[in-house]
Amino acid sequence: MNPRAVAVRAGVRRGRIEFGQTMTNAGELMGWLWLPVVALVVMYAFGDGSVPGVDFPLGAQAVPGILAMHAVFTGLMGLALALTMDREDGTLLRAKATPNGVFAYVVGKVLGKAAVTTALLVLVLVPAVLVFDGLEPGRVSTWLTLSWVLVLGLLAILPIGTILGALFGNTQSLGFVTLLIMGMVVVSGVFYPITALPGWLQWIGQAFPMYWLGLGLRSALLPDALAAAEIGGSWRHLETVVALGAWAVVGFALAPVVLRRMARRESGSSVAARREQVAQRPS
Repeated sequence: MNPRAVAVRAGVRRGRIEFGQTMTNAGELMGWLWLPVVALVVMYAFGDGSVPGVDFPLGAQAVPGILAMHAVFTGLMGLALALTMDREDGTLLRAKATPNGVFAYVVGKVLGKAAVTTALLVLVLVPAVLVFDGLEPGRVSTWLTLSWVLVLGLLAILPIGTILGALFGNTQSLGFVTLLIMGMVVVSGVFYPITALPGWLQWIGQAFPMYWLGLGLRSALLPDALAAAEIGGSWRHLETVVALGAWAVVGFALAPVVLRRMARRESGSSVAARREQVAQRPS
């Protein structure tokens, strides 16, 4: 069998195992779920509040944004954190020592994190649909749109997580990245139509995949009448496909290059140095 095919099979098996471990670990699940759950509770507390200028519940309008934020932090930041931690404890170095080991490792991490992100999104979406009035889960188009937006969105953001995990050598340095991602989420209009921002910020926000992921999720879950608040007064599905597709192509082209360069620098001495740095951190 082709060595790459063997590596893919090993990666799929690794991803399946990591998915099972995450979904059966209550502590890890709560670590990923607490933020969207708190956000849903806060929006539910608004009660009968409505979107200004539109007779539509404010809480329901925020649900797609909460889902998009959750996908970004669970998928993108989760993958970056996992790669960084595996560099610190030597897991990646062990993968490097086997033929096509790094390739199989990356396949497993990406598939595992994509599956976890999708499963957790469902865990957040189901109670949100039951609690908030105004969402439209009964339409076939809702689930079709939700499916392709989520697939393209994950293809666009997961390579970014891979690149960040390869570029930053320890988990402490990812704190700055987290703040940067939060800023990108804010200017990308994830929680609200980007038309509420100044024109120059709208152009910046549309450069990031977070904007298109949030827009696509709003188009899937919210009534078509709310598209009037978006740029051009429409959900811009074609533009969403092109933008997320472009990010996916660029990300999957750059990620292997960055990972190969990072893997070449991995050695026993570098892992030992990182372990010593971890041991010296204040507990």
